[in-house]
Amino acid sequence: MFNIVLHEPEIPANTGNIGRTCVATGTRLHLIEPLGFHLTEKNLKRAGMDYWKDLDVTTYINWEEFLEKNPGAKIYMATTKAHQTYADVQYEDDCYIMFGKESAGIPEEILVDHEETCIRIPMAEDIRSLNLSNSVAIILYEALRQHNFEHLNPTGHLHRLEWK
Repeated sequence: MFNIVLHEPEIPANTGNIGRTCVATGTRLHLIEPLGFHLTEKNLKRAGMDYWKDLDVTTYINWEEFLEKNPGAKIYMATTKAHQTYADVQYEDDCYIMFGKESAGIPEEILVDHEETCIRIPMAEDIRSLNLSNSVAIILYEALRQHNFEHLNPTGHLHRLEWK
């Protein structure tokens, strides 16, 4: 099982979408406060649809509490400043993939201590960043692909008809 960590997320719709992706993939979600919204907010629930109740989510008061409650965690940190891309690493089972807030990313004070596990999504130089929920999906699905999509539905099924 993988873990997605959002450090001080600001936009409820992004966190709702990420929560839905986590439920669909059997991934745990970790939210590090302060959050830019309340977990009871309508936009959060709308984006997460009716899946939010099934989400394995933990909140932390700050970065220090997250580290204290997850000792020894292998944490990959998504940042546009990284040397290696998200496809350059091998994701261990039960690793953590961390993303920063939409307006500023992960604080550099955290990044400098984790240079070897910082990863980035390649993009044109004049683009500041991708949408947070898209970034989570891109990297999480690479980690899942590397593990042969274990525990996920191996085949697609039509709702009303059968494939020929």
